[in-house]
Amino acid sequence: MKIAVIGCGALGSYYGALLSRVGHEVWFQLRADHDVVARDGVHISSVRDGDLHARPKCLRVPESAGPVDLVLIGLKTTANAEFARLVPGWVGLQTAVLTLQNGLGNEEALARIVAPEQVLGGLCLVSLNRTAPGRIRHIDRGTILLGEHLGGPTDRTRSLATAFEAAGIPCEVCPDLRQARWRKLVWNIPFNGLGVAGSSGLDSVSRGQWSPGHPLDPALSAKDVLETPAWRTLARELMGETIAIATALGHPIDPAYADAELERTVTMGAYRPSTVIDFEMGRPMELDAIFYEPQRQARRTGTPTPRLDTLCAVLRGLEAAGVRPPSQ
Repeated sequence: MKIAVIGCGALGSYYGALLSRVGHEVWFQLRADHDVVARDGVHISSVRDGDLHARPKCLRVPESAGPVDLVLIGLKTTANAEFARLVPGWVGLQTAVLTLQNGLGNEEALARIVAPEQVLGGLCLVSLNRTAPGRIRHIDRGTILLGEHLGGPTDRTRSLATAFEAAGIPCEVCPDLRQARWRKLVWNIPFNGLGVAGSSGLDSVSRGQWSPGHPLDPALSAKDVLETPAWRTLARELMGETIAIATALGHPIDPAYADAELERTVTMGAYRPSTVIDFEMGRPMELDAIFYEPQRQARRTGTPTPRLDTLCAVLRGLEAAGVRPPSQ
């Protein structure tokens, strides 16, 4: 396949490198990292798989190498306004456009740029960090849950899943992409959210109120949330509210899924989710897609979400103040 990767941070670089390594013609569309990756390729340091190296083809933003078979979107959702500038040059009549982004609304945003039937969504169950240009640290897992934006799985969905599996990427075809997105939010909302908001202190998060000038603590890792009883309780309550929203929308999730996710998180250790890293670096955070849109969906369905509401209030305050937590 000829594949374009748009958004070559940790996520796009990891999956793009694995696909390149097995012989696909993979093009990375790069901005600041272009010269380093063009010269040295992508280096993956994996706890599970050892060190990997791949040499994708490289172009600068917003250049393209013409229509491809597959576009992989690894951008942060804060850059979705760039879709119209970055995506069309890669898309032909038969191109599949797959967003690997977090949260809600990404497929809909792409479907305003390309034909809706060309759009797919993928949920990445993986722990990754970008440590330097072209350098990715793989911590845990790597599965992609793959689904069509319109309707259920097709031959195309299954063919793409087979190609990912052949590249060493575990891939599951999901019959309901929207339910799968909510299942991922069951983890993302508490661990990304409390990781950031936890810097304001337990009292602020419990009350849903943080005032500029109030000193911040370091942001919380997944391990910090799990090992502090009060934070773990809040995480479990947020998971329950997320499941309730999904169920009200017609995408039911077994409540036991929350406890299974808590146990799975133990293997991640002191992992710092992407929103936490963005907060620590003073970069824009993916708050709308991961937190505010789920909150809007809760209000539309009349689902009570007191914990999500207080979390969003603190996140809005931190975002508006433009603050950064102290380093660990």
